[in-house]
Amino acid sequence: MKKIKGVIDRFEEGFAVVEIEGKTKDYPKDIFPKNTQVGDVVYITGNQVKIDRQETQKRAKEIESLMNEIWED
Repeated sequence: MKKIKGVIDRFEEGFAVVEIEGKTKDYPKDIFPKNTQVGDVVYITGNQVKIDRQETQKRAKEIESLMNEIWED
């Protein structure tokens, strides 16, 4: 079964909206771990979802760095 990498974009009415390669796809919220948050990097295989905390943290630091560059002036 194919492993899909995505980022949680938002939650809507029982669904998790996941960004995958620039497009969004809805998945049932109940297949995600209870502690899943917006911005988490996830790997989806069928109905199994794993949060990649290390990749999520790395991504958050990159975004923070970019924001700091923009607001330095």
